[in-house]
Amino acid sequence: MTTSQGSTFEDSTEIMTTSATEIADQTTGSSMTSSSSRGAGFYFQCAVIVIGFVGSALNGLILYALIASKQHKKQVLIFNQNLLDFVSCFFLFTNNIVKLCNVDLSGTRGYWLCVIILSEGLTLGPFLGSLINLAAITIERYLKVVHHMWTKRMLRKWMIYAVIPFAWIGGNVVAWGWTVPTTDVVDGVCYTLMLWRSRAARLAFSIWYFLTFCVGLSLTFILCYGRILIVIRRQAQLMAGHSVPGGSITTQTQSKKMQFQIIKTMLLVSMLYIVLWTPAYVHFILMNIPTTLVVGDAAFYIVQVTGFLYNCANPFIYASKYDPVKRILLRLIPWNKNTQHSQSIEMT
Repeated sequence: MTTSQGSTFEDSTEIMTTSATEIADQTTGSSMTSSSSRGAGFYFQCAVIVIGFVGSALNGLILYALIASKQHKKQVLIFNQNLLDFVSCFFLFTNNIVKLCNVDLSGTRGYWLCVIILSEGLTLGPFLGSLINLAAITIERYLKVVHHMWTKRMLRKWMIYAVIPFAWIGGNVVAWGWTVPTTDVVDGVCYTLMLWRSRAARLAFSIWYFLTFCVGLSLTFILCYGRILIVIRRQAQLMAGHSVPGGSITTQTQSKKMQFQIIKTMLLVSMLYIVLWTPAYVHFILMNIPTTLVVGDAAFYIVQVTGFLYNCANPFIYASKYDPVKRILLRLIPWNKNTQHSQSIEMT
């Protein structure tokens, strides 16, 4: 997740001896010199603010539903996933609000304001943490379904709980390790994720980032959920062959139904990530590797907004596919309460 594009600078010394206008002319960064680019950037930031606000509200609603249904104790990684998405959307909203205020960035205070508030660190940290957490959920579900007996013997609760701080710390380490060295104030303008010390460093990080969070995560989702679906289908066929007509639903069957529900929910979340964020990753790698291909500003704005929509779309999946959350959310609808009340009166 980035809101600043790659730079074309060879080293930081060259950047610091160049005026802000020349930097804007040489790069395709978030600060543009032409009026049309500034207008496009303004509308892009407004769109991102709306997405951040809506994403915060929706993820906050899902967090409430998880707590109210007591699923935050049973599905701790799913709760952590929504918490990371909520924090990421909240800082996406506040970060871009501050950017529109044109805050004075002179002196040491301006530098730290640029690095801490105006940079992408606060948003990138929880976002990357959510990707680590999403991979952990995928692997956990894979182990529980495909290697069920091994998981019962070896997987402990403390291992699941250990993933939570690992996701938060790991995401923030990558985010701030990327953000701080590549962010600085030049002639009163904050440039973030752009000021690399060398082309080799930029290229090495870009390839690692693309392979890890695009290719690596996508392969993890496809391989794990592909294997899970094969095993579930095989189990369903065996259960159908041994089912007794008119038999009652056992506790084990209910547990398997809930497990399948969770798998279906997280599968949709994972596939949505691949669909919405892959264009942004492809754009990122094209902007940071030596290539003759010219990618315009419009493409940058489109792929970024498309990626940001991922955090807004996730709550709809939880609300529609995860029954404990769905039941709590339906109770919040006023007319649904009236319908349930009238139905209970009729029954009496």
